[in-house]
Amino acid sequence: MNARPTIGRMFTQHAAASSWLTGFTVCLSLIVSIGAQNLYVLRQAVQGQHVRACVAWCVASDALLVALGVAGMAQVLGRSPTLAHALQLGGALFLLAYGLFAWHRAFFAPDAGLNASGGERVARGVLGVLSGLAVITLFNPHVYLDTVVLIGSIGARQDGWLKWVFVLGAASASLTWFVVLAFAGRRLQGVFANPRAWRVLDTLTGAMMFVLAWWVWQGA
Repeated sequence: MNARPTIGRMFTQHAAASSWLTGFTVCLSLIVSIGAQNLYVLRQAVQGQHVRACVAWCVASDALLVALGVAGMAQVLGRSPTLAHALQLGGALFLLAYGLFAWHRAFFAPDAGLNASGGERVARGVLGVLSGLAVITLFNPHVYLDTVVLIGSIGARQDGWLKWVFVLGAASASLTWFVVLAFAGRRLQGVFANPRAWRVLDTLTGAMMFVLAWWVWQGA
């Protein structure tokens, strides 16, 4: 008598676990890369400024963008190759500008943001930190390609309520990654007590942004 409900529950649990794992794996594979948002969070973790707020923002924005893609935005963008092409070009230009800004700090304004009395970074308020992170997140067209189009289109293939289990899995991957990134940044605080380390980081950041910009441009 109870065999069918038990089998049904097992099937439902298996389907939910599969959708969650798919969302987790797909999202983690895309966000674990050197990008503008990741480097911003790493920098804040090294500075020890409003790290929890940054992690919360990144996880919430990732979940929202993936949910929008799952809800249908991915299909809308998928039917417009021109818009997708524009997003890729915009993403390449954004990454190029971010790289140039990092090299400007490294080579022309190495003491920008440093406290002249002790060589430490000047603290910013939480609104200032989050506004900068919001710009990097929402004004980077490449972010929409990753979250809304790529991840969202995969999540949209899930059946019914399993779409939102997929979104939960993606949000879990985002939380896992940014917590790990914040922890790594704190472990590096001793290294970045030397102002020269910031110049090296900005130099490498600029170079990586240029490579990413070229890669995105080639894809366009």
